[in-house]
Amino acid sequence: MKILLVCAGGMSTSILMRKMEKYWAEQKVPLTIEAVGIADYEETCPEYDMILVGPQVGYRLEEIKEHSGKPCSVIPSTDYALGNCDRIMALANSLLKQ
Repeated sequence: MKILLVCAGGMSTSILMRKMEKYWAEQKVPLTIEAVGIADYEETCPEYDMILVGPQVGYRLEEIKEHSGKPCSVIPSTDYALGNCDRIMALANSLLKQ
């Protein structure tokens, strides 16, 4: 699974990214993941299966979907803040089925 995480500047999402890497490894699910700021997603997104968007830039979801052509979703605020990787993994798996 290849996930691009997008937030305002890429900093807070980097923290979540590390939690996700650890959780996916514990589940023995291969994961390639990168965190970028909203200004940088277009050049990076072709290499990924999906885009997960931080809640702080969720208002740009439709734009991201249109420009990327990838399955995209906003990570729910609580899951993002608490790093609920089991719920984020379920969200990612549902996007893969689209």
